[in-house]
Amino acid sequence: MTSVRMDKWLWAARFFKTRALAAKACELGRIQSNQQVAKAARDVRVGDVLQVKNEGGDFQVEVLLLSEVRGPATVAQTLYRETDASKELRIKVAEERKAMAQFEVMPAGRPSKRDRRVIIRFRGRG
Repeated sequence: MTSVRMDKWLWAARFFKTRALAAKACELGRIQSNQQVAKAARDVRVGDVLQVKNEGGDFQVEVLLLSEVRGPATVAQTLYRETDASKELRIKVAEERKAMAQFEVMPAGRPSKRDRRVIIRFRGRG
């Protein structure tokens, strides 16, 4: 096997839970292959550098192996190698997010009836 579809590889490498989510991320431009926006049908080859943006963070990885089937997480981690800069950036962002949580003011208790109405209005349900 010399190449695999982008959405299949992202799914097999466990960046996304389903192929549909991987294809949607490609469609939205959240996946780049060698500094070019990648479509779901684009071929992934060994040695490609991918920029993957998902809810887990921004990953910059080098493709080491190809796979079309989703296996255990330990096998999926052998398909790619994350760059050192990417690891450092993700750790820094996680620490910043954790530090910002300390400054959030938590409500004292349950919302009042007036507060609930404001929340419902904000969510567009009423």
